[in-house]
Amino acid sequence: MAGYDYYKTPLDSRYSSEEMKKLFSQRSRHSTWRHLWLWLAESQKELGLESITDEALEQMRAHLTVTDDDFDVALEEERRRRHDVMGHVHAYGVAAPAAAGIIHAGATSCYVTDNTELILLREAMDLLLPKLAKVIRAQLITVGKRAAQWIQELVMDLEDIEHVRKELQFRGGQGTTGTQASFLELFGGDESKVDQLNVLLCKKAGFPGCYSISTQTYTRKVDLRVANAIAGLGATAQRITSDIRHLANLKELEEPFEKDQIGSSAMAYKRNPMRSERICSLGRKLASLPVNFSNTFSAQWLERSLDDSAIRRIDIPEMFLLADAILIGLDNVTNGLVVYPKRIDWRNRQELPFMITEAILMKIVSKGGSRQEAHEKVRVLSHEASHVVKHEGGNNDLIERIKKDDYFKDIWDDLDAMLDPKLYTGRSAVIVERYCGKGGVVEKKLEPYQDYISKAETAQLSL
Repeated sequence: MAGYDYYKTPLDSRYSSEEMKKLFSQRSRHSTWRHLWLWLAESQKELGLESITDEALEQMRAHLTVTDDDFDVALEEERRRRHDVMGHVHAYGVAAPAAAGIIHAGATSCYVTDNTELILLREAMDLLLPKLAKVIRAQLITVGKRAAQWIQELVMDLEDIEHVRKELQFRGGQGTTGTQASFLELFGGDESKVDQLNVLLCKKAGFPGCYSISTQTYTRKVDLRVANAIAGLGATAQRITSDIRHLANLKELEEPFEKDQIGSSAMAYKRNPMRSERICSLGRKLASLPVNFSNTFSAQWLERSLDDSAIRRIDIPEMFLLADAILIGLDNVTNGLVVYPKRIDWRNRQELPFMITEAILMKIVSKGGSRQEAHEKVRVLSHEASHVVKHEGGNNDLIERIKKDDYFKDIWDDLDAMLDPKLYTGRSAVIVERYCGKGGVVEKKLEPYQDYISKAETAQLSL
């Protein structure tokens, strides 16, 4: 089959959601171009441009979605003109002949390419934010202070993405190099109409306003700001899933493992944390992307150089597809995470004898003993116990050794009570409850996303 004969990015074929892939599809992108051309023509007519007829607008509205035939027409024209935007201007004019002469009037290519990119950035972040909120919600019911730390870092990512989403603005109609000269000419030198044009365009596109300064493009600093926020999620995802992989190796917890799942083609017993491994891999790729956006921004010459085009066609969609895939994975892992309390307790009790040695020193001192002498005694006995664990495969017998040494006779009766793990968690329970509990910081942060989370949980969606 032809589908197996050519390279296809795994982000498409294996990892990302349908809605994110559709958002960055050619049909979505080029249909958005048509919306932008319609909004421009409507606004120009509203401001008195008589060359734009009602018939032209009606035909434009009737052909906002680019069809397969439209793509064929545009591609043929692009091959002839070596210009993708003009190929689609031509195809739209074929579909809406009454508008053929006014489509793109006063605009430069970046009117459609850059404004579309800003729309896609906005809508992609709107897809990511509730998914990120749902991952945070899933971890609230997981385990202890370590998970609370993961949640805090994900909340930071949520805040960063919310911030760049809120600050995102429109390029609007700025003319060829950002001077608005072409629109000033169209409106007979009426500067107020040029200002009104951008007010209308922002309203139609759903943006609060335009960037105050544009050249031929909106500044690529915007892409870098967005990339820094999105890529932060990649770093967080690596950290969380690295912890999960370490803890899985210690058999304290496991990610979901399906009944017929195979962990290794060679070792049948294995239960590899393959989802966490995948998320780590995708996170590494996402976290590395800001350097591309930084280099593209810094390499823009004067009003604009076209060496930003090809790399942005790759990096902007892939950035969001990567983030989307990571959130799908994290949602799956955190929703099905299995914790083994008895295994955790066993490991705690293996380490507790070493952990309480400082408390033992303080007990000796409180009963009139020498801290330095006690330290040397504990050091020697600890190394002997460690030898048993490491070289003989035995259990940690430090407490038994202390109970046999008359030097510690005055605290023998205290030792068993000192082995309660809860004595060494400090204020962890309070800290976690205050941050993650009912009425806590996280619950308030997730309030705007509650409808999405509830619907997803009710429907048991795998995001």
